[in-house]
Amino acid sequence: MAEKRRSRQATIASSDRGSSAKPFSSEVKLSETAPGKASTALILTLLASLTVAVYARVAGLQFVNFDDGPYVFENSHVMNGLHWRTIIWAFTSFDAANWHPLTWISHALDCQIYGLNPTGHHVTSLLLHVANAVVLCMLLLRFTGATWRSFLVAALFAIHPLNVESVAWIAERKNLLCTFFFLLGLAGYGWYARRPSIPRYLAVTGFFLLGLASKPMVITFPFVLLLLDYWPLGRIQGWSSPSANFQMHQARFSRLALEKLPLVLLSLASGVITVVAQHGGGAVASGGWSASWRVQNAIHAYATYLCKLFFPLSLAPFYPGAMLHWWQVAWATGLLLFAGYCIWRFHVGRPYLITGSLWFFLTLVPAIGLVQVGSQAMADRYAYIPMLGILVIAVWAGADIAKSQSIGRWEQRAIAILVLAVLAVITSRQIDYWKSSYSLWTRALEVTGSNFMAEGNLGMSLLDMGREDEAFEHFERALASEPHDPLSLLSAGTYLVRHGRYQESIEKLEQFVLIARSPAEMTRAYRGLGVAYAELGNREKARANFLRALQITPQDPADMENLGKLVALDAVDNLKSSLTAHPTPRGYLQLGQLLQQSGRVPDAQMAYKQALRLDPQLVEAHQALRALGSRPQ
Repeated sequence: MAEKRRSRQATIASSDRGSSAKPFSSEVKLSETAPGKASTALILTLLASLTVAVYARVAGLQFVNFDDGPYVFENSHVMNGLHWRTIIWAFTSFDAANWHPLTWISHALDCQIYGLNPTGHHVTSLLLHVANAVVLCMLLLRFTGATWRSFLVAALFAIHPLNVESVAWIAERKNLLCTFFFLLGLAGYGWYARRPSIPRYLAVTGFFLLGLASKPMVITFPFVLLLLDYWPLGRIQGWSSPSANFQMHQARFSRLALEKLPLVLLSLASGVITVVAQHGGGAVASGGWSASWRVQNAIHAYATYLCKLFFPLSLAPFYPGAMLHWWQVAWATGLLLFAGYCIWRFHVGRPYLITGSLWFFLTLVPAIGLVQVGSQAMADRYAYIPMLGILVIAVWAGADIAKSQSIGRWEQRAIAILVLAVLAVITSRQIDYWKSSYSLWTRALEVTGSNFMAEGNLGMSLLDMGREDEAFEHFERALASEPHDPLSLLSAGTYLVRHGRYQESIEKLEQFVLIARSPAEMTRAYRGLGVAYAELGNREKARANFLRALQITPQDPADMENLGKLVALDAVDNLKSSLTAHPTPRGYLQLGQLLQQSGRVPDAQMAYKQALRLDPQLVEAHQALRALGSRPQ
């Protein structure tokens, strides 16, 4: 059997040498395939230290007004810390339009330990990112035996500017968590593939479930395992050469595909739960995005992700969806076709090209926008897992090219260090933009131009800074580009109420309540509508809106006080009507008291004075006027 295997490997090697394209060697030297424990520990320590050094400044960042509130500092369940009630809520909640209980538990644990000190929350995210880089390096090292290639892929992943969003944004903890369990699941699969058994398969399934419970982005996990079967594990009989570094039995593709079926069923179940959660939370776009646009945007997004991987500039937390020009779709299609041609042209003897490219394509499918969730065209955070395929291609192909061109080891290392240094500088600058909501959204507007999300959130940050008039200008700009933006409708409507522009405020707030989802925001909107209608004299509508607000937040003091004022105003009208027919000093005294309770002090003073004209000895009227700083006439 051993002789047959060696003969077969020799035949494969011979056929590769006879192919039309002379392949670069994908084998690694013995010194790379068997690194000692001490050298492995040194490499992993170097990787962790590099990641911490580049990202250390995230510890000084604050919360931002981009989902950090609903996920942490405005979420009563999370702020209560880790208790059984919190855990039960986490597993039964569709809050934030997602089902991700482990993410909620992670945030609650941080609140239990750090309270609402953002430093602790950021440190947890950084540690998870470090763990992901280390596990990735160990995986590649174990599966391929290529020590420095594995380190370079992990280092590029660790400090790539596209990943700043996932690390510096507390609300994106879910991305770090799901990737951690995703990578552990891959490690478990390698353990299973060496000696298949039910307990080992259950371990893989367990890690996959933990990943799904952190963020459904990892639903492509079963298909990624098939890619690993092709390379580097070499499990597919007749399709791939047996791994020289990771010995295991080969099997037919159909057998390996059937092996993944239980995991595929879990992916389908997670997909159903996610769609239900996102529909319930209003995250799935119900209109405005045609099927044609979604396909065009997906093509453009794939190409843009590729460009940002190699040229990570002009990054922003939100890229608004927009109609694409024909030439944008054309160049994106051309780039993808050219990349596909190159992969197919040179894939012989370079199996990493197939695995890496399909990894990138498949793992982006859940977030590419064919089912439109939210208003973004793409997002940096979505590249966190998919980029690994492209990084593997870049490093392995670069090493093969360097070998074919006789580029020395020191020259290769100098190039690698230079690339890492450039990425580290860009990443450091990108982290600085996350230091506050104001700097984050100011930068977003600089690099994206018309961006309703950036305008609205920048307006909110200006409100927090007390710059109310500037904030309103940004809300108006946001509504000019996206008339149904909930954040800007509510904020602009509230501003208009405070500045006495009641009819304008009513138009915006009534639009908002038709699309609002958050109970707290709906309460604010109904309260604003109540105030606006009351000031315009429509007490019936004012009362109806205050009652709607109380239905959402029962016993709210502000809304109960507002209803009390309406009752007082009704009583004032009734009493005025009575006094017109039968004026009495006591009647005017009571009228003054009602007007004073409703905040109409000048009218109350006039009523007290009228009471004293009818009865100059009325003590209560004298006392009331003195309390208001007025004298009887």
